Amino acid sequence: MTDVLENTFRPEPGAAPLPRMVAAQAALETRQLLRNGEQLTLTLIIPLLLLAAFSLEPLISFGGGYTRIDFLTPGVIALAIMSTAFTSQAIATGFERRYGVLKRLGATPLSPAGLIAAKTLTVIGVELLQAVIIVIVAAALGWSPDAAPTAIVVVPLLILLGTAAFSGFALLLAGTLRAEATLAAANLIYVVLLGVGGVVFSLDKFPAGARSFLQALPTGALSTGLRDALANGTAFPVRDAVTLAVWAVISITLAVRYFRWE
Repeated sequence: MTDVLENTFRPEPGAAPLPRMVAAQAALETRQLLRNGEQLTLTLIIPLLLLAAFSLEPLISFGGGYTRIDFLTPGVIALAIMSTAFTSQAIATGFERRYGVLKRLGATPLSPAGLIAAKTLTVIGVELLQAVIIVIVAAALGWSPDAAPTAIVVVPLLILLGTAAFSGFALLLAGTLRAEATLAAANLIYVVLLGVGGVVFSLDKFPAGARSFLQALPTGALSTGLRDALANGTAFPVRDAVTLAVWAVISITLAVRYFRWE
């Protein structure tokens, strides 16, 4: 009888399945993000302010025959994705690394790939909230999308690819630089890409030689692809989707290889 009880209640230590570990870490990351007012300001308030301010500005000219709000809405969605997946995540992860949080995670069975997956799931959840709010505000400002039926699949695909690309670069930055350097670099990149990523200014305004380069950047590809899908009725922006997929593969590969827990 004693042998039966020992075998029944004997502990079996070991790592939980990877999906369960990723889900638990993603839930923790989501709670922390929603409690951080500074990150919510960066990821939600700033894009909404830009949407409202630039949609009412009479002196800004948008190319391609767009109305102001039709041009801005896809770009602001792209900006919200960048701010959440890249800037906010890089800064938060950089300081987690500085304070030893990542070092403790490194002692657990959760691998760098698992951490990247958990943070990406967290970002996607926040982006869904962002997208709903931005669409509601844009509709109130007069946005009327001109989208093909395929947009219901294409837009989430572009957002997913953009999220993966930005998340990889965020973790690469946070996992290789000091927290202060990550903070400075992430904010600088955010401001630069806000200006040259096709978010609030059309890439047609830039010299022809720079236009192809800017459109090949993740922000340029995402904003252009979303604008084609939501404002031009394009069935599938192949070039932009391929560009984002290439950036996603590159960024995640580099992040997994060079990410340091300490």
